[in-house]
Amino acid sequence: MDKYTVISFPSLGIEIDPSKAISIGPLQIHWYGVIIAAGLMLAVIYACRRCKEFGIKEDDLLDGVLCIVPFAILCARLYYCVFEWDRYKDDLLSILKIWEGGLAIYGGVIGAAIGIAVFAWVKKEKVNLLAALDVTSLGFLIGQAIGRWGNLINREAFGAPTDSFFRMGLYNAYTGVTEYYHPTFLYESVWNICGFILLHFLSKRRQYDGQVALGYVAWYGLGRAFIEGLRMDSLYWGQIRVSQALAAVSCLAAVAVLVWMHTRKPDPEQLFVRRVARREAEKEIVKEVQENE
Repeated sequence: MDKYTVISFPSLGIEIDPSKAISIGPLQIHWYGVIIAAGLMLAVIYACRRCKEFGIKEDDLLDGVLCIVPFAILCARLYYCVFEWDRYKDDLLSILKIWEGGLAIYGGVIGAAIGIAVFAWVKKEKVNLLAALDVTSLGFLIGQAIGRWGNLINREAFGAPTDSFFRMGLYNAYTGVTEYYHPTFLYESVWNICGFILLHFLSKRRQYDGQVALGYVAWYGLGRAFIEGLRMDSLYWGQIRVSQALAAVSCLAAVAVLVWMHTRKPDPEQLFVRRVARREAEKEIVKEVQENE
């Protein structure tokens, strides 16, 4: 393996060289794109399997994906560029060069939420915004857990130097030696997997629409608030780590709403999926009456 590109986890006895792309004739497909696409695909498959439990038809969900993804990519790019403005202010066209990297997950989540809101407004009676946020937030955790491994391939989003058991070795061309860092992409991926498992089972016992989405915001925000503090490539606003501050604030806000909703003792019969079921049952009754007349 080439020492300049190899990534090692000495305590785990693992060494990989992710620098090579997949070549198909003159076409090169980079592993980062493959990983992101895999995360999106698995998230959509999962959401399709569970969408009926939230009162959403599979066809409507797939239509929603076509609406959500462009919003997510656009906002992920804008979020990054806004907080790295010095890099782009003298060449605004470079903002469009998304293939050169520079996407922020929090921007993507915000964009996806906007896309869901737009889609729910367009679909109106067919799609409930809070129910859609519930099922897609579970998909977010799948996509984020897998997508973080793209950071490994790109040798990015790692943390400060460490000698911990999970340390990741990268060759430093300036010092001429391999140095070891926190694999923060790994920490976040594991955190998201745990969150997905937890919310997957809790979602089957949800009391109101939006509960799972609030759980996602609280869980992801809590983990990101700590993990972001280890990173060396955070986006800053003055002396503030933007994503860390956003994660902490969103976590506290989501927990506050969850506690408030718990005190209100919501009625599960008001879930969108149950309202849809009652509406369909009423239609069947009317149809039977009309046929018997």
